[in-house]
Amino acid sequence: MPPFDDGGLGKRIAATRKARRLRQVDLARAAFLSIATIRAIEQGSRHPSDSALEAIAAALGVDATRLLSTFTGTERRVHAALPRISASLAAYDVPMEPPARSLDELREAVDEAVNWRLSAQYGALAQQAPELLSDALATFHAAADRRDAARLLVSVGRSVDAVAYKYGAHDLSARLIELMRWAAPHADDELLSSTVAYVRTETFFTARAHRAGKLALEAAIDAAPPPTDPNSTAALGTLHMRAAVIAGRDQDADSAQTHLADARRLSEATDEGTYLGTAFGPESVLIHELSVAVGLGHDHIDDAFRIARRWAPSDALPAERRSGYWIELARAQMWGGRLEDAFESLKVARQIAPQHTREHPWARETAGTLLRVKRADEESLHHFADWIGAV
Repeated sequence: MPPFDDGGLGKRIAATRKARRLRQVDLARAAFLSIATIRAIEQGSRHPSDSALEAIAAALGVDATRLLSTFTGTERRVHAALPRISASLAAYDVPMEPPARSLDELREAVDEAVNWRLSAQYGALAQQAPELLSDALATFHAAADRRDAARLLVSVGRSVDAVAYKYGAHDLSARLIELMRWAAPHADDELLSSTVAYVRTETFFTARAHRAGKLALEAAIDAAPPPTDPNSTAALGTLHMRAAVIAGRDQDADSAQTHLADARRLSEATDEGTYLGTAFGPESVLIHELSVAVGLGHDHIDDAFRIARRWAPSDALPAERRSGYWIELARAQMWGGRLEDAFESLKVARQIAPQHTREHPWARETAGTLLRVKRADEESLHHFADWIGAV
């Protein structure tokens, strides 16, 4: 349970609810709590549990830390789930119990998990991940025709991997990616293999094996099907976007720009959207252009500023991708001496996707640097740095 809050948690919940023009009964219904519970919490006579506070925050469209600054329940829930995720994965190739859900029920749960991943709701995702992974594996082993089951298993693996990777469980992340690589051939779907190659790049980022990652992505690009429809166009475009970023981390500016040009060309024939679980389109390419500039280092920050001067991500993009843009822009702004702007960018990132921002190492590093130089509003910066774990 969160610690007692002298700052008026109940009053903040009530004020946020009223700002959203919700009645107590509306909030209770959206948070799956009783109206008596909501009334008691707002009056201050009852303190919500971690899960209740997260449910209320989700219903209000804010992160729980905006209601209670000391809240760390999401992090606790994620780390508590990691051993159970590992246990579900341990016997991935051994048929165990029969599936608990029908294929349609599993498909609905997988779609929900994908939405949680894209909106950076890692606490909700982690809570369901162990059982969802076990059921996807059971469905795969029980299926006479494994193609649909394999697609669902890869999607589950990717969603669960987002939790492991973002929260620093990199060995578990690598095992989940290997699960995806093992399952993908059973789907008989070349586009799914492209998706797995895209996600696999995480292991190269973690190991700082940038050249190897670039070569692996270029091989995946060569093997990808031709861009004949929106899904195949987006699959190839996302591979080029990611190849550009890892080439930038490898300090290979020419290769990065070549891949960006290919991604840009493909995006011109594609509406911004989510294809096979990955966002792609003109806005996504612009975000990756900024990411490449930051990856290439201090000498390229003017390229990042040029993008930021003329454009900012729209709300149509997934929250995780939008917050990533502001985190990387903050890094460039810090390098360029624009320290107040860097702090503002971090605050925008937090507002968009608090869980993603809090676990992002570059956000933590930038906040720590800003705190040391003390060029932003000191009190609010201290609160932010304490929240993100930079102190």
